[in-house]
Amino acid sequence: MSRPPAPPASGSDAFAYPVGLRLSGRRVVVLGGGQVAQRRLPALLAAGARVTLVSPSATPSVEAMADAGELTWERRRYADGDLADAWYAVVATRDPEANAAASAEAERRRVWCVRSDDASAATAWTPATGRSEGVTVAVLTGSDPRRSAAVRDAVVEGLRDGTLSAPHHRTRVPGVALVGGGPGDPDLITVRGRRLLAEADVVIADRLGPRDLLDELPPYVEVIDAAKIPYGRAMAQQAINDALIGHARAGRAVVRLKGGDPFVFGRGMEEAEALAAAGVACTVVPGVTSAISVPAAAGVPVTHRGVAHEFTVVSGHVAPDDERSLVDWPALARLRGTLVLLMAVERIGAIAETLVREGRDPGTPVAVVQEGTTAAQRRVDATLATAAAAVERAAVRPPAVIVVGEVAARPAG
Repeated sequence: MSRPPAPPASGSDAFAYPVGLRLSGRRVVVLGGGQVAQRRLPALLAAGARVTLVSPSATPSVEAMADAGELTWERRRYADGDLADAWYAVVATRDPEANAAASAEAERRRVWCVRSDDASAATAWTPATGRSEGVTVAVLTGSDPRRSAAVRDAVVEGLRDGTLSAPHHRTRVPGVALVGGGPGDPDLITVRGRRLLAEADVVIADRLGPRDLLDELPPYVEVIDAAKIPYGRAMAQQAINDALIGHARAGRAVVRLKGGDPFVFGRGMEEAEALAAAGVACTVVPGVTSAISVPAAAGVPVTHRGVAHEFTVVSGHVAPDDERSLVDWPALARLRGTLVLLMAVERIGAIAETLVREGRDPGTPVAVVQEGTTAAQRRVDATLATAAAAVERAAVRPPAVIVVGEVAARPAG
């Protein structure tokens, strides 16, 4: 019979075979209660291991784990036989002789053993690990733990922010995510929104969403421009609802990508209600609203100590004298704080006249920010008395956010 090969004299140059240990309910021995144990114990406990700690002393955090009954602490030095019936061992004492003896016992008992003082003498290495959305990332680079940590951090961060695409396949549940894409700059979408976008099969996008992100999608993702859905303006929302429901029922992961926040003049609730009525799972991902972020990008705070203690966000898509308007314009004119107008470029003249007529000072500063947070951002300053003429003279076009109030007198950032 052939004999098994002898273990290598040094493991530092040998290729390590990666494997995930399922330690739930299995005995794990940790020797030493210092900083190494403090770092390793949480993951072992999270894996469900039955941990025995052998050490005369321990850090306060490790001691707290023992006091909470999360592990068994034997307050003494290592002794031969401590690794009996163990599946895995972490050797991390300050005594090199004890570490060597424990490593030798692990070899005899065929227990995989990690050594903090001498990786070359260990039979196992602890990878740099991280977790994101149910994925465990483990990186080994042999004798360069800092590089392992750097690679791990890059991968985990990519998974979290969606720049590294790792879509679910077996466990993915079809449905719709209403994602707020932020004011336009692709860096201002939320981490969760970007991750869901990276996992989508279908993306139905508004023209005000972060368009640059669409170019990053894999070629198999179907991108539907919501502005071009047929049946005309009056039927557009129903057509969008039908598209969301149809693709989700076909088993696809759908992202409805909106500008700003889906529930701030984004008709997100209408879509959520339609999905609920159709029995389609819906996730709402809040976004950075342009009402606050666009003024901030142009150096205008919507509140400022001693200047404005309140701000009100108003849709200007209908004129003040329109019977469809739900806005109490006389009440707004009496407020002393900041007024943020969205979708108001075409009606700024009528809005300004109404505010002045109802009592707002015609000299109130106004800042108009077009295409805020994008490379095309520009700011036009005026007053309520001159706003309409300034917007026309500068040929301001939507999308733009209009800020009315003393905060607009702040110098541009």
